[in-house]
Amino acid sequence: MDDDEYAKLIRRMNPPRVVIDNNASDDATVIQVDSVNKHGTLLEVVQVLTDMNLVIKKAYISSDGGWFMDVFKVIDQDGNKIRDTQVLDYIQRRIESNAGWFIPPLRSSVGVMPTDEYTAIELAGTDRPGLLSEVSAVLTDLHCNVVNAEIWTHNTRAAAVIHVTDNSTNSAITDPIRLSTIKELLCNVVRTNSGSRAAKTVFSCSDTHRERRLHQIMFDDRDYEGVKRAKTSASRPSVTLMNIEKDYTVVTMRSKDRPKLVFDVVCTLTDMQYVVFHGMVSTEPVEAYQEFYIRHVDGLPINSEAEQERVIQCLEAAIERRASEGLELELSAEDRVGLLSDITRTFRENSLTIVRAEISTREGKAKDTFYVTDVTGNPVESKIVESIRQQIGVSKLKVKKKEDCSVLGTSRPSQETTMGYLLSNIFKPKSLQSFKLHLSHS
Repeated sequence: MDDDEYAKLIRRMNPPRVVIDNNASDDATVIQVDSVNKHGTLLEVVQVLTDMNLVIKKAYISSDGGWFMDVFKVIDQDGNKIRDTQVLDYIQRRIESNAGWFIPPLRSSVGVMPTDEYTAIELAGTDRPGLLSEVSAVLTDLHCNVVNAEIWTHNTRAAAVIHVTDNSTNSAITDPIRLSTIKELLCNVVRTNSGSRAAKTVFSCSDTHRERRLHQIMFDDRDYEGVKRAKTSASRPSVTLMNIEKDYTVVTMRSKDRPKLVFDVVCTLTDMQYVVFHGMVSTEPVEAYQEFYIRHVDGLPINSEAEQERVIQCLEAAIERRASEGLELELSAEDRVGLLSDITRTFRENSLTIVRAEISTREGKAKDTFYVTDVTGNPVESKIVESIRQQIGVSKLKVKKKEDCSVLGTSRPSQETTMGYLLSNIFKPKSLQSFKLHLSHS
């Protein structure tokens, strides 16, 4: 029996154990996960919590000795404990079934593999005003209906994962000739002004986690390179690295809190082939603090300055990609062919730029979220927003008010050291009882 088969046998003999407790904390539901550890287990657990739209307030991570012991304190989007027993049972089943099966890391090749339900299209290229409008128009002209999509932009780059169906059959597009035409025309759109970097349009398997895939696409497109660092720390997240002798590299991150922040960081570390052995997460309205003790999968900490700089750049990019710069607009309307094309054309004609978008369709209803700025990246004037709402429909397009739409970072507290929380609290304890003690005092 080889090492891989032996590892699978050990995991089958020791399935993940999940304990959910609503009494251990006054203000959050506590989820405790124990399982045999392997690369990617932490990401699988965090991915389940993220997909359930749960907010991770605190987390304590330990995985030395081949065993994974994590504790998460979570709340719902309204800041409350998770009380629904059906939801709690679903979370437990998902974690116990997912924690043993890790989604493969960054892919270097992509095939044409549509499912019966839809065809998944991945795009990458240089961002520019009107790009989503042009992509939507091409898909409409080719009789494709966009049922789900997510678009990110960062550091002049754009990436998208789009699920489309055939207008006439409402199912996936399987004709190779038609797929080739779609790819060619989309490539022409994305390739415009792409400069020295190649634009990419591919069809892909649909079972890859969409948000993780977007991180992978942008990482592969090197969107982390050449970012201009602002003079003040308040405009960007703070990421620092420090080695503890020859054992671990300590990664400390401070940024303004936002949804799915922990997933974005863990996803990036995992796809860069780093393993988190210990960690803690603490999120507050003013600042989110994350501290991870990591090694490369080869067992070594980060030793070269070049690799340290690369990890810092990649983690900064991971935090910033989903940062919601701009005004948030929410569209609720009856779905129809060409709806996305019409909406994005209206934005373009009124000189709006889409910096991020989430497109979804369910039971004949379209519910889309757009984050927009003017063409120069500045806030949109209210009179322009009202004009657009009149054109689209005031009841269909609403402005979601936020205290602060820019979620790129906060200033660093001057009294904290780089290795404050974890070294004294979590690094030494080895037992689950130690984690319980931390929870009772947090």
